[in-house]
Formats: sequence, structure tokens, C-alpha cells
Amino acid sequence: MNAAFGMELRRMRSLVGWTAVAAIAYGGIVAGFYPTIRDNQAMIEQYMGLFPKDLLSVFGMEGSLADPGAFFSMYVGGMLWPIVAAVAAIALATRPVAADLEHGFLELVLSTRLSRVRYLGTAVAGQLVAMAVLAFATVGGILVVGRVVGAPFDAGRFMLAGIHAFGFGITIAAVTTLLSVLTLDRGRAAGVAAGLMLGMYLLDAASKVWTGIGGVASLSPFQHFQTRPIINEGTFPIGDFLLFAVVAAAAWAAAVLLFRRRDLAA
Repeated sequence: MNAAFGMELRRMRSLVGWTAVAAIAYGGIVAGFYPTIRDNQAMIEQYMGLFPKDLLSVFGMEGSLADPGAFFSMYVGGMLWPIVAAVAAIALATRPVAADLEHGFLELVLSTRLSRVRYLGTAVAGQLVAMAVLAFATVGGILVVGRVVGAPFDAGRFMLAGIHAFGFGITIAAVTTLLSVLTLDRGRAAGVAAGLMLGMYLLDAASKVWTGIGGVASLSPFQHFQTRPIINEGTFPIGDFLLFAVVAAAAWAAAVLLFRRRDLAA
């Protein structure tokens, strides 16, 4: 098992490493601009006043961007992290079954004493590690540069936001893993996962304009990924995080059980 997990870490290190570097760079750049945003807030608010409030809310541009919670929610929670999480989750979750089957690697691995359950379980463990690394790399880049430029970022609260981002990311990874086992086709699984992500984002955005669809919009994971209260109030959304954890655990468990008996020639 340790050898299999080590192999999994080696196979994903390039993707995770370069994605982490990009996330750190982006986080550092936006944190470096924070003093400029704070010092020119009056002019920024005047400019934002030209746009409808509903339109601004779709992009998370609510309240003052000089507020650390609003700043993180817009530039990271609403832009950077969903992209980072989706790219990493789809790439990692479609590889162990669908991609390895297409490349002929899966039959080689399963011809050894490594069982299907252990093989996919090891891949799931790798996804957990990858999401943790990426979530805290993203937050870490902001905190380090924020400290340098004198931004009033609370490290503890930003780390809590990173934990919540981790929950969001593993949900995407788990559902994509299940899709990979169901389809046995990397392109199809990745396409469906990306389509679901886009659809859930649009559903969340629409709910901010048409409040009547709020009940349906609660199905979107974006509705449960709210970081502003974490940073501004220090309040961690335990219910939302547990929802992410339950959905991820259920999807991964279903994927393992299905893969155990899946006809790989289908």
C-alpha cells in the first residue's frame, strides 16, 4: 500500500506542483495590489456604482473591496479557487481509472497483488493530499505577500477559509472520480464534470438576480462556499463543510464499490 501511495504521489507531483506555483503567484499578485485597492477605495466604489448591483453580486463584488472578506471572496473564492480546484480535480480524478484504462496501464497494475479497492483507494488518498496542498498554497501566497505589504489579513481566519476551500475541492474530485468509473472514458468524464461545474456556477449566479430560484440554487456547491463570514467574523460554516465532506465520502465510496465489480471491457 505504501509503495502504491508513493507511486501515486510521484505521478501527480508535476501537476500539483505547477498548479500550486500558479496559485501562489496569483495569490501573491492580488495581495500585492491590496494596498492600492484600500487607498483608492472611494474611486473604486464610485466606478462600481455605474453598474447594477445584481450584476456586481454575480461576480462577488459586494461591499467594499478594502474589506479582507470581500477581497478574498472576490479574487480567490469567486475566481481563483474554483478554477484551480476544477482543473486539479478533473485531471487527477479521471486518471486512475479512465485514463489508465485507455493507456493500458490499469490492466498491468491490477495483474499484481494490488486489489481494485486498494488501487482506487490510494488514488483517492492522493486526491485528498493534492487538494490540501493546493488550498493552503493558495492561502499561503496571499498571507506571505499580505504580510510584506502590511495588509490586515488574519492568518487564522484565512487558514479556516483554506479548510473550507479544501472541502469544496474534494467534492469536485469525488464526483469526477465516480463519473470516471461510470464512463470509463476520460474525455467524457472530464466533459461532464466541467459541464456540471459551469452549470452549478451559472445556477448560483442566476439565483443572485432571480431570488425565486433560491431553493433550486441550493443544489449548487457555490451556494455553500461562502468565505466572507469566515474572514470577517471568524465564523466557520460547519454545516456547509460537513455537507461537502458527506457528498465527497458518498461519491468516493460509490466509485470504489462500483469499480470493484466494473467490467473494464464495457
